[in-house]
Formats: sequence, C-alpha cells, structure tokens
Amino acid sequence: MRDTGTTPLLSRRAAVLGAVAVLAAATTLANRVLPGWAYPLCGTVTAGVLIGLARLSGRGFAELGLSRRHWRRSAATGGIACLVVAAGFGVALAVPALRPLFQDGRVGQHPPGELVWLALVRIPLGTVLVEEVAFRGVLPALLGGGERWRWRPVLGASALFGLWHLLPSLALRRNAGVDAAVGALPLPVLSVLAMLGAAVAGVALCALRYTGRGVLAPALVHLALNSGGLVLAWVAGRAG
Repeated sequence: MRDTGTTPLLSRRAAVLGAVAVLAAATTLANRVLPGWAYPLCGTVTAGVLIGLARLSGRGFAELGLSRRHWRRSAATGGIACLVVAAGFGVALAVPALRPLFQDGRVGQHPPGELVWLALVRIPLGTVLVEEVAFRGVLPALLGGGERWRWRPVLGASALFGLWHLLPSLALRRNAGVDAAVGALPLPVLSVLAMLGAAVAGVALCALRYTGRGVLAPALVHLALNSGGLVLAWVAGRAG
C-alpha cells in the first residue's frame, strides 16, 4: 500500500520554520549547554520532534526516507558505500605518512571503554540519527522534495547542513591534521570552509539517500565515516 502521508495539520512553511528552530536549539544545547552524557538523548529527541513536524505537515514516511518498503535496497546501497570507506581507511592505516591526518586532539588518549561509548552510542544517536533524519529526510521533504531527487530541496537541506556545523567548526584547530594543513588560515575562514565542505558532503549523502530510497543508506556511511574515523584517530594517536 502506498504511503500518501497524513492530512496536513500544519502548513509546510510553518513546519520548515519549526524544523529550523528545533535544529538551532538542538545544536546550541548539544555544543554549549548539555553535559556529554546528554548528547545522544538530545539527538534522539530532536529526530523524533522533526519527524513529528513532518508528519503534521502531511509528509509520508516514504517522502522522509523512512519507509520500511525500501530498507533492503537502502541497506545494500549503504553497505556497498561502506566498503569504499573501509578501503580508504585501510589505505590510511597502511601508509605511515597518512596517519598524522587522523591525529585529533579531541580524541586524545581515551580508554577503550570510552571509545566504545563514543563510537557506538554518542555518535550513532547524537550525530548520525539526528543529522540523517533532519538533512536527508525531513528537510528535503519539507522543502518540496518527494521520493525522487530534486535539486532545490537537496541544495536547501545541504546548505542548512553546512550551517549546522558552525559551532563544531570552531574547534577544528584541535585536530592536528587540520591544524598542520591549514593552521595559517584565520579561524573564521577555516570555519566557512568547513561549513562549505559539510554542505558538499550533504549533497553526496542526499545522493545516497535517493539511490537507496531511504535514509538508512547515508546513515550507514555517515556512521562508518564518523565512528570509523574516530577509531582510526584513536589508533593513530596510540601509534604516534
């Protein structure tokens, strides 16, 4: 049976404004207010609120990339992309000259238990869940996208994905690889470049979302990049 959405109780414009307000509050809370243990909770609650707003505006689960009908295709698409990510990480580990690129002061010398918490709880729930639901699911749908690729919704959602990274970009100098490569740049310039990079990555993740017909595909790749990158940074830090 085709998911045609629900009867709108909220205008699409109001839902967009509400979603942006929720995301602005969430990034401020997560990066400036809440203790570290609450980060996954903030991400999970934010994702739920965004889905609720989208449903109130009449968006169907298929439009949001959350339909169960396509989970196998989405998982397969994401799995293939994850193999590419794993291959890239394998090369980085095998080539000593590339290892410093992954040395990150934010990772430090975490004990293994804390690394497990970060890679399997904090990142999946606090980062991947909310970002994929928001920027590859809810916002493209609210901006006029459907189940197929449309440039305007994709670019709009990806631009907002770039802005979402404003506060995290202010800590980039703590990444040894980034500081060594572009440390001479003023922080505002570095921050703008980071947000532009995030926006471009958002377009690529949207491509995965529409190829796989669901947000599971980009979520798997996002998880592999973030959690895998964290583990790689930890290994590189221990080796260094």
